[in-house]
Amino acid sequence: MNGFSGTPGAATQRSARRSARKSGQRAPTPGSPADLTPEADPHEVARAIVLRQLSMAPRSRHQLHTKLRERGVSEEVAAGILDRYEEVQLIDDAEFARMYVRSRAQTRSLARSAIKRELAEKGITGELAEDALLQRTDEDERSAAEDLVRRKARALADPGDRASRDKQVRRLVAMLGRKGYAPSLAFSIVKDVLDQQE
Repeated sequence: MNGFSGTPGAATQRSARRSARKSGQRAPTPGSPADLTPEADPHEVARAIVLRQLSMAPRSRHQLHTKLRERGVSEEVAAGILDRYEEVQLIDDAEFARMYVRSRAQTRSLARSAIKRELAEKGITGELAEDALLQRTDEDERSAAEDLVRRKARALADPGDRASRDKQVRRLVAMLGRKGYAPSLAFSIVKDVLDQQE
C-alpha cells in the first residue's frame, strides 16, 4: 500500500519548499517537475521526483531511493538529496514505520508478523521495525482478530450442523492466516468467537 494515515501531502510540500528556500535551493513544484531532459540539473530532477512522491503519501528512504534509481538518477545525486531531506526531517523512517504500523493494524487488522514483512519490503528492518511494532501488544492483536471474525462470521441455519461449522472455521482461520496470525492462535480465536455467538 502506498497511502496511509499520516502527514498530509500538502504540508509536506510546504515544508519542503520552506526548507529549500532556507538552504538557498529552488524547490520545484510537484505538479510541474524539473525538465527531464539531458540538459536538466540532476539535483533539480531528483528534488522534483522526491517532492512528487512525498506529496502523494509518506515514503521511506528506501522507497524514494528506488524511485530515483528507476528514473535514472545517479547514486551520488540520490544520496545527497535524500540525506538533505532527512536533515530537514521530510524523510523520517522511524516516524514512517510508526505511522505504517498504526495504519495497517487499524485499517487491515494485520498481525505484527504481516506488518513486519511489509515494512521490510519498504526497507524498514531491524531496530526501526521492532520499535514501531512495539505499539501493538498481544492483547491488541487478539482483540482486532476477534472483531474481524465477528464481522465475517456467518450465522449458521443449524448451529448443530458439524460440517457447516467446520467449513466456517476453516474459512475464518484461513482469513486470519492471510493477515499474519499464527494457525494455533487463529483457531483459538475463531472457536471462541463462534462459541460465544452460538
